[in-house]
Amino acid sequence: MGYATGGKRVIEQVDLTIATRRITAIMGPNGAGKSILLRLMHGLISPTEGEILWAGRRTDRSIARRQAMVFQRPVLLRRSVAANISHALGLRGVERGARSIRVGEALKLAGLEGHASKPARVLSGGEQQRLCLARALSLEPDVLFLDEPTSSLDPASTLAIERLLLEAQRGGIKVVLVTHDVGQAQRLAHDVVFLHRGRVIEHQDSSSFFDDPRSDSARAFLRGGLVL
Repeated sequence: MGYATGGKRVIEQVDLTIATRRITAIMGPNGAGKSILLRLMHGLISPTEGEILWAGRRTDRSIARRQAMVFQRPVLLRRSVAANISHALGLRGVERGARSIRVGEALKLAGLEGHASKPARVLSGGEQQRLCLARALSLEPDVLFLDEPTSSLDPASTLAIERLLLEAQRGGIKVVLVTHDVGQAQRLAHDVVFLHRGRVIEHQDSSSFFDDPRSDSARAFLRGGLVL
């Protein structure tokens, strides 16, 4: 599978299979193509060569509805905290009566019950990101994609997000996480996809990757010395 834009190949010769019910971390230096790969997997953009399959099927509307994504910067409506979640559930066709139950469950999961009626945009950065994650989880996805969700958060907010991700994985959700944070990947990931210059250089069990990376580029990255 590959992807090109503006005459430049950004992702090339990617042949990748990821297992369900695990947390997969996508890592690599800045500009390696991590976010592009994530968007390709989620179907936000289409590959210019090859294809992406989910359980042997090409991505279609029914598959897309079983996925959710959280971006690096919180994307919120100018509505209350509760209404941000309720609106997303409505778009997925959840009946009004069931929405309030799922909104309450999502807010409790994220520790935001006391903020339900507040405008979402007055929350702190960490609270906003927890709301985005709670909204995504309320959709009960099979797969959750996250693009550097804690890159601008303080340690306490980061820990809260990581706890939610671990709980989601234990509940059977497949998590695919782009992160630059080696410590975070060590804490969360079951396997690591290492990307460099648009290519998958390594994909292996996380303990093996961090203890004994196979490539020079991965070793350099873990030492903090790899750039494009």
